[in-house]
Amino acid sequence: MPGLQIHATRERALVTAADAMLRPLAWVRRPAPMRPVRRVLLLRLERIGDLLMTREAIALARAAWPDAQIDLAVGSWNAPLARLIPGIATVHTLDVPWLAREGQGQGWPELMRRARAWKPLGYDVVLNFEPDIRSNALAWLTGAPHRIGYWTGGGGAFLTHAAAFEATAHVGVNAERLVRAAADATGTETNAARPGPAHLQLPDAARDRARTLVSALRRPIVGIHVSGGRESKQWHLDRFADVARQLVRDHGASIVLTGSEADRAMVAHVTTALGDVPVVNAAGALTLVELAGLLAALDVFVTSDTGPMHLASAVGTPVVALFGPADPRRYGPRAARERILRVDLPCSPCGQVRLPPVRCRGHVPDCMDGIQVAAVVAAAAELLEQLAQPQPTRIGVH
Repeated sequence: MPGLQIHATRERALVTAADAMLRPLAWVRRPAPMRPVRRVLLLRLERIGDLLMTREAIALARAAWPDAQIDLAVGSWNAPLARLIPGIATVHTLDVPWLAREGQGQGWPELMRRARAWKPLGYDVVLNFEPDIRSNALAWLTGAPHRIGYWTGGGGAFLTHAAAFEATAHVGVNAERLVRAAADATGTETNAARPGPAHLQLPDAARDRARTLVSALRRPIVGIHVSGGRESKQWHLDRFADVARQLVRDHGASIVLTGSEADRAMVAHVTTALGDVPVVNAAGALTLVELAGLLAALDVFVTSDTGPMHLASAVGTPVVALFGPADPRRYGPRAARERILRVDLPCSPCGQVRLPPVRCRGHVPDCMDGIQVAAVVAAAAELLEQLAQPQPTRIGVH
């Protein structure tokens, strides 16, 4: 059997030791009795993109148990988006310290109390979409008779059905397989066909805010997200400016720059580099839901591998995605129309997004530096040229 999928050597050793101590728990585990599934809890405690990549799996769960109440547990940062996903009855929030921003996660006593508080709710099935020993422990504390997750992050003994996360498959595909495994474990018939994506249901207020921002712009409208979110995924700011300038010159595009409050300085740099090219600067001006509304109003969105990349995909906007250390086979956008740009290097994708190699720190890493302006412009232009063709239904600003 392959080993744990944990990159850090010390962490892998600790989880291996913990799994050895937990092995008796698996020996005494008994098959859960078959009974109608009336309530399901989905654990998706990770980042924005991780939640959005699970939309199809959530739709599959809804289809598998059409009469059940399906609840979703997410980090508090994702709660506004989770409430836009069709088919979810209740959204719980749980900020685990290994995923929350530094110093903002809840301690283990509180996490255990919250997980145990789910036990009286009588969940028949708990699915943990995160391959991690700690969240598998939280699933175990719910007392659900069917607990399905991945053993490849450790903690398989906490589960009644432990699957392997397929390292070369997309996060969303792995999540769908987990739902099908849960359906099999509960004796539920599932449709072999993959359901369509559960597009976010945007509120009118978000669409109205987007209208206000783009009403004076001419088409096509191209959004550019200049922050990579992490140093290891950051592209050159001046190259983003060059892309915008060429799209304005050659395609008559209007430019919208997006970003968080923390990205204001980066966006200001690009705005200055653009000189007299008019732009709409939305950095730090929107809530997450309002950002979704704005992305839905765009014709094309250019971004590195970020949460907004997945958010654009979730509202049906064509995406040009720049990938470096992360593997697009696992983390790429699941947009109806997308172009993924990366360079082939022996060391890429390394997967070391959070803690890149020393030689890649303090500057734009080689895997991002190798992406050229001409390639990004060409990819965006190709998507813009498809605007006249019939497109899938989009949740946009009308």
